Amino acid sequence: MYDEQKLCKYGIQVPDILIPSKKIDLSAWSVIACDQYTQNSEYWNKVAEKAKDKPSTLHIILPEIYLESLDRQERLSKIRSTMEEYLANGVFDKPFHGMIYLERKTAYGRTRKGLITAIDLDVYEWKPYTKAPIRATEATIESRIPPRMEIRRSASIESPHIMLLVNDPAKALVEQTGEKAKAENALQLYDTDLMLDSGHSTAWAVQSESLYSHIEKSLAAIAEHNTEEDNSVFMFAVGDGNHSLATAKAVWEEYKKAHPGEKNHPLRYALVEIVNIYDTGLTFEPIHRVLFSSLPEMLIKYVSAELSGKVYELKNEDDLLAEVQESQEVIGFVYQDADGKTKYVMIDAICPDLAVSYFQPILDTFMSIFGETDIDFIHGSDEIFRLGKQENTIGILLPQISKDTFFTTLSSCGVLPRKSFSMGEASEKRFYLECRKIK
Repeated sequence: MYDEQKLCKYGIQVPDILIPSKKIDLSAWSVIACDQYTQNSEYWNKVAEKAKDKPSTLHIILPEIYLESLDRQERLSKIRSTMEEYLANGVFDKPFHGMIYLERKTAYGRTRKGLITAIDLDVYEWKPYTKAPIRATEATIESRIPPRMEIRRSASIESPHIMLLVNDPAKALVEQTGEKAKAENALQLYDTDLMLDSGHSTAWAVQSESLYSHIEKSLAAIAEHNTEEDNSVFMFAVGDGNHSLATAKAVWEEYKKAHPGEKNHPLRYALVEIVNIYDTGLTFEPIHRVLFSSLPEMLIKYVSAELSGKVYELKNEDDLLAEVQESQEVIGFVYQDADGKTKYVMIDAICPDLAVSYFQPILDTFMSIFGETDIDFIHGSDEIFRLGKQENTIGILLPQISKDTFFTTLSSCGVLPRKSFSMGEASEKRFYLECRKIK
């Protein structure tokens, strides 16, 4: 029998996972991460209609669109009682001890591969410049943690949307584990469409001694590959769900302080999906900016000076978009000049790592100096060009995120600025399906 303690040195624990029984309609059970469509009540109304009168993770989570709603306490009370009801009434099969290999087909024709397991919160830290093995990618807003702690404190189960990135160019940990699991004819745990045309999920059990041994060897190679000069090891970066993971850690720290003798409570761990940053089914999309300002020339002059960049004016949006998309160091600007003519300007900057990690602090400083406070974060270049043609509006195009420099940038920068990147489109985010008892 494989000694699972060998995985603990890498922050991994083999979990007991709750999977809905065969009688449950998984297309109604599984819903998208709570932090998606936060301004789209119509989407969540459609989810509610799909899940009506059926067991669903919708009934055991609080979508963030309702986080500040007047009936929040009523919703939380209902969540607690529904969790207990699901545990008591046969909604779940007997707990499954093992990991899960997942293939997620999205509506965009991509297939993302994942390994679902539990991580030790004692080896995770969200604060900048940590040397912990598991680190945040973007700045954590501390004020967002307490309201989420209220939910987790009273929860009897967790159903996570947390995705961890691993720097594994050999594709050993996730992809090869999946290939080996299927070659061994591993048990298929589920195979289901996802609601609202969001794709399909198929999962296989990872339980055999040979698979665990392969995972251990893969983790050892990843640790060696990601050992830094001070001998710290950067194993995983939180790609999605950082505030959820920060909340889980805060609740565990709170519990640990109140129960100093209890070292292995379920709250110490959190269920996650590990995804290889080099997975071809995983796309990194830049999140652009729009600044509502009447100072475009001053902004461009300021940014170009700070980044030691050269400024070029282009003829049209196609030329500007091509320049931004073909380089890791070009930042584009779209705005109206004093005569009402749309201008397309690029800065060819000097950014040895991710451009956004240099640009956003400069933009923050500019806004503080000139009193500019109105900014929005935009997905998609089409919207940037549309907004940039409006009066007193500057559309700012940021370049693609390089997977090759992602981990080194995080290590040097501590964390990336807020809204630095998006892992795919909204509908490609993780769907809740697996659960784990935490009480």
